[in-house]
Amino acid sequence: MREKWPEWLRKWKGVLGKHQYALLVIALGALLMLLPSGGEKTEGTESGTEVQTDCFDLEAFEEKLADTLSQIAGAGKVRVTLTVDSGSRRVLAQDREQDRDGGGSVSTVTVGRGSGTQEVVPLQTLAPEFRGALVVCPGGGDARVRLMLTQAVSALTGLGTDRISICEGNP
Repeated sequence: MREKWPEWLRKWKGVLGKHQYALLVIALGALLMLLPSGGEKTEGTESGTEVQTDCFDLEAFEEKLADTLSQIAGAGKVRVTLTVDSGSRRVLAQDREQDRDGGGSVSTVTVGRGSGTQEVVPLQTLAPEFRGALVVCPGGGDARVRLMLTQAVSALTGLGTDRISICEGNP
């Protein structure tokens, strides 16, 4: 026993068959837009408060950078010293309330974590700003090695090449 499809349904079935993947992508996109996002902002929440944090370990970063630079052909054992203008910072969420008179107050947004503890709500963490870099290695006298080291340090720290010094050291 075979049922016959209505005429209008057969036409839609033909159209859907041709463009089924495009329609599937559109439907998935619409579904993802309807899902709640993880970080909701309340009205009046702004960034502005910056807090110094000690989550960035300069010595560990220097060691990791030195190990990485030592892998460059001709460089040899590398020692790196970095100077920073400022450490890493977190930008915290703020709630701004205004009166009808135009006055108001600003407070940092906190979240209760249970057992009476409160934590601030970070919006973003800013990386430290480097001031300069000194790289000392046995291959520092070779122009090719010096260029590769300068490019690598610049790429990893964001420093301009004028703030990176490569020196030849003892093996």
